[in-house]
Amino acid sequence: MADDHYFSSSPASALQFRPLRVNLAGNDYDLTTANGIFSPERIDSGTQVLLSNTPPPPPGGNLLDLGCGWGPIALTLALESPRATVWAVDVNERALDLVRRNAQSLGLDNVNACRPEDVPDDIAFMTIWSNPPIRVGKNELHKMLEQWVPRLEASSDAWLVVQRNLGSDSLHRWLDSTLSGEFSVSRAATSKGYRVLRVRRR
Repeated sequence: MADDHYFSSSPASALQFRPLRVNLAGNDYDLTTANGIFSPERIDSGTQVLLSNTPPPPPGGNLLDLGCGWGPIALTLALESPRATVWAVDVNERALDLVRRNAQSLGLDNVNACRPEDVPDDIAFMTIWSNPPIRVGKNELHKMLEQWVPRLEASSDAWLVVQRNLGSDSLHRWLDSTLSGEFSVSRAATSKGYRVLRVRRR
């Protein structure tokens, strides 16, 4: 695992599945995680803060989980909005396989788990929920957000959770300056050392 990063496309470590019981959308489920991905032992604190401080997702349309990992955000979106199409996007193939396995085990047929380049260019999103991969570095993170946030539909929101001591306030300022005019950026919640940022397309 020493050479593995959750943002590796193909983790080098031998695959080891792990059972995990979690609460999603108010119900308990038995799911599967594995090594070589982000937070395989539990729903990480940042994602918990995001899920606890975000309003219900739109009931339909295309919804995006950017940096989906094994799928807690994408699966929550799919459970809460069964008529929507949920795009679970990650570069880690092992994580994407786990999202597909977990969606199938929950009987969800509205989740598309795929790499960023496999999302059709003409799709716009009714909402984006993300615990973005801060540790990829500031330049890569900014590039990623500049690519995806502008794909919001008009009058729609992106919800991003970022740890305060990993630069949430500087990211807030960067979003505000980079997306000024067409978007508004605000702090929606603060909890357990995390900020939830709301980016709204006017």
